Amino acid sequence: MNRKKGVLAVISGFSGAGKGTVVGKLAEKYEDYVVSISATTRAPREGEKEGVDYFYKTVEEFEEMIEKDELIEYAKYVDNYYGTPRDYVIEQLYLGNDVILEIEMQGALKVKERIPEVSLIFITPPNAEALKVRLFQRGTETEDVIAKRMARAKEECAFMSSYDYIVVNDDLDTCVEEIHSILKAAHHTKSNSKALIERISQDFKSM
Repeated sequence: MNRKKGVLAVISGFSGAGKGTVVGKLAEKYEDYVVSISATTRAPREGEKEGVDYFYKTVEEFEEMIEKDELIEYAKYVDNYYGTPRDYVIEQLYLGNDVILEIEMQGALKVKERIPEVSLIFITPPNAEALKVRLFQRGTETEDVIAKRMARAKEECAFMSSYDYIVVNDDLDTCVEEIHSILKAAHHTKSNSKALIERISQDFKSM
């Protein structure tokens, strides 16, 4: 029997909610997951590497990818483009690997339109004050940018109800284990079991 197709999941959340840390810990702790690398027009942060954290593009390069329909989704967030290259994701799924996309809300909903079986997971801090503290502690943005991110987070609350799962990131290890359990269960949803349903149905028809 052919290897079972992998499952696709999107992990999103407010800027500063810990998405990158959670995804990194998942990939470090378990060999089950392939983390898709997004393309972006934002500048690399200290310690980030090309082809590891992101594919860093100029605005012109990114817009050419859009024109060529090379992205599953893309969105503009705080003056920068972010997008998911299509071919890599599809290849990994058909190899049987579980693929995690760490992307923003607009992009997540676009993925859901194109690939309905995707599991959408939203990570949130326990409250708004905790988010503000984390953004200041990160030390990578100015106060003006932090104010923009907090204002954007207020607007993004409206997206939460569109997600399949909401996970509070209050304790990192607990959050990682909860998401791991969700992803394991995703293999057994009806939308990710279409081939199995069809095969068993055909078995009974042939009896």
